[in-house]
Amino acid sequence: MSTTMTTGFNALILAGSRGGVDPVATYARVAHKALIVLDDRTLLARVAQALRDAGATHIAVSVSDDAVGAEAAALGLTVLNAATGPSLSVRAGIVALGTPLLVTTADHALLQPDWIRRFRADTPATADVAALLARRDVIEVAAPGTARTYLRFADGAWSGCNLFQFATPRSVAALDLWAQVEADRKRPWRIVRRLGIGTLLRYLSGRLTLVEAIAHLGRLAGLEAAAVASPFGLAAVDVDKPSDLDLVRTLSTG
Repeated sequence: MSTTMTTGFNALILAGSRGGVDPVATYARVAHKALIVLDDRTLLARVAQALRDAGATHIAVSVSDDAVGAEAAALGLTVLNAATGPSLSVRAGIVALGTPLLVTTADHALLQPDWIRRFRADTPATADVAALLARRDVIEVAAPGTARTYLRFADGAWSGCNLFQFATPRSVAALDLWAQVEADRKRPWRIVRRLGIGTLLRYLSGRLTLVEAIAHLGRLAGLEAAAVASPFGLAAVDVDKPSDLDLVRTLSTG
């Protein structure tokens, strides 16, 4: 168990753009999805408040849109210029804020302080980097019918929860790997292929667990990586498409 769970922490919210037209922003008629209003607050404001309530003492936002930057400044957040991809933006965040650094996204509309506290508490103290994931059965109990991208392992099908802990300076080594995963995020088999032939065969034969896979990826990057299982299925729900926005509007409790 992490020994830092009761202390304040620094956090980075990714609120950049992948370029082109964002169908969610278009659907909501706003300049950027971080500015979508849910229960009288923008998504950015909701995420920032969840981080503060969980103990964050310094929060930065990586932005590529002037309107998002203005909203971030109005919320008292540090504004950083987004890089060309999430991994490079995280690298810039680590340069600005140091480690440990908790990273999440502006479209994590339902983010709750308890999810953050639990993730920090459950992250192994020896981990250089950790990612929060939720198993499909847990997600579907919380949000029946939601469509997510899953990685299938011996211990179930898992989806990411957009919460990451970069605990040590060594964790920057994970960012090059993250950049590769970004390119293949909708093609899980390519991500698994990076594990090497022996581990790939274990995956194909249904004998590789998620924890083993993440640990092996960490070793490839020269660090200790951990997969942390979330008991909160809604932690895997972000706003990637218009149907996600409809879902969070239904699920939101204000």
